[in-house]
Amino acid sequence: MSYLSSLNISGSGMTAQKYRLDIVAQNIANAQVTRTEEGEPYRRKMTVLRSVNTGTFMDALKTATGVVQKAGVQVQAIIEDESALVPVYDPTHPDANAEGYVLYPNVNTAQEMTDAMGASRAYEANVTAFNATKSLVLKALEIGR
Repeated sequence: MSYLSSLNISGSGMTAQKYRLDIVAQNIANAQVTRTEEGEPYRRKMTVLRSVNTGTFMDALKTATGVVQKAGVQVQAIIEDESALVPVYDPTHPDANAEGYVLYPNVNTAQEMTDAMGASRAYEANVTAFNATKSLVLKALEIGR
């Protein structure tokens, strides 16, 4: 039943891209946060995705013999962007330092929107693959009628 693994791969891709889109939304929502619970400005977060199937000979053997294996993509880690925070001169702000500068998050909304579009397109591609597999299975089942 290799079609089930195809559905699992597409499903894992949709899950990973949804999580990626959630992180982008979190970044946009916190683009103006100058003080988190830790007392520091918010830092942009990024998702690191990894392939679950390593592509070794043993994986190919398991696939050929019909042994169920987990394949697809998953979120490996959420990392913080270590690029510099954005200093803005605003001496009236409560978080201003002695020179009057406030450190704002390193979130660029244009980049976040680009990442959101990429995650959305990848999600759509996984939905299309999922629906194509589902359609093929339904057509194959109609052959037996």
